[in-house]
Amino acid sequence: MPDIQRECVLVTGGAGFLGAHVVRSVLADPRYADFDVIAMDDLSGGFRENLPESDRLRFEQRSITSPTDVEDVFGSRQIRYVFHLAAYAAEGLSHFIRRFNYQNNLIGSINLINASVKARVRHFVFTSSIAVYGAGQVPMKEETTPCPEDPYGISKFAVELDLKAAQEMFGLPYTVFRPHNVYGEYQNIGDKYRNVVGIFMNRIMQQQPLPVFGDGSQQRAFTYVADLVGPMIAAPFVPAAAGEVFNVGASRPVTVRELAEVVAAEFGVPPELQFLDARNEVHIAFADHSKSERVFGATAETPLAEGIHHMAAWAQTVGARSGSEFDNIELVEGLPDSWKQITTETS
Repeated sequence: MPDIQRECVLVTGGAGFLGAHVVRSVLADPRYADFDVIAMDDLSGGFRENLPESDRLRFEQRSITSPTDVEDVFGSRQIRYVFHLAAYAAEGLSHFIRRFNYQNNLIGSINLINASVKARVRHFVFTSSIAVYGAGQVPMKEETTPCPEDPYGISKFAVELDLKAAQEMFGLPYTVFRPHNVYGEYQNIGDKYRNVVGIFMNRIMQQQPLPVFGDGSQQRAFTYVADLVGPMIAAPFVPAAAGEVFNVGASRPVTVRELAEVVAAEFGVPPELQFLDARNEVHIAFADHSKSERVFGATAETPLAEGIHHMAAWAQTVGARSGSEFDNIELVEGLPDSWKQITTETS
């Protein structure tokens, strides 16, 4: 077990998709060799088995939405760095779960910022999203004025603004990353509301058609997870990253239909598409990454087919997963038929 006297790195959402990769990278990075790692996760979307075995790693099944949980975690160890990855990242669904969205993605983040200020954390790394930009602003650049179109993007941008205020008021050092359309090993492929790559793989393994909203011409730059982690864990040690916002991810957008073809080909099956009613969503989304390259250096971009190959190999080892229905829908007006459930909560 980690030594209570040693300084620690906290990774929220540590048993989740991106968090599991950050935990592994921090444990392996010599810059963090003298630090233990705390992986904090409520397991609502993560899995304990995503985490490696290590004498330097401690798992805390806690929720960032609970001030008491956050205070207990900070009170039990000397936390020096925070990687805040915990979120419920379902952009389209966020319109219909507004209260849940803000509680998890905004209020939970504020609980962490408060605790970090009190603990005099050396650096707070936050994963935001290109959802903060909204529509019609491609390629998305950091100097572009954000105009989010959904509650998820609004909550992420609000946290960015609060971190800036906390830095100016309390001196909390921070860096914001805006990743986009990330896929890879440890993704929750059973979640039917988000992460289209995982949804496609899970459906193929269940011999089901691939759900496509609209005509599938939407364009996204899908990002293999390993391409993101390097700049994120380096940020606390790069002076030029302090107080800055960075787009990180793949550069070449493809259509959802093209993605379906790549995933199906990897599994050796023809792409059987199930076309659903179009959603209210940004049609084309990709970002400019020149700022990140200037500060952290250029990194190799994993080709889509290669990244899909790596994720598919992992997905086939864990097998298809059954995702639970989201049972706390707050608004049903305009909810896509494929997301409607028998039990809903209206408000």
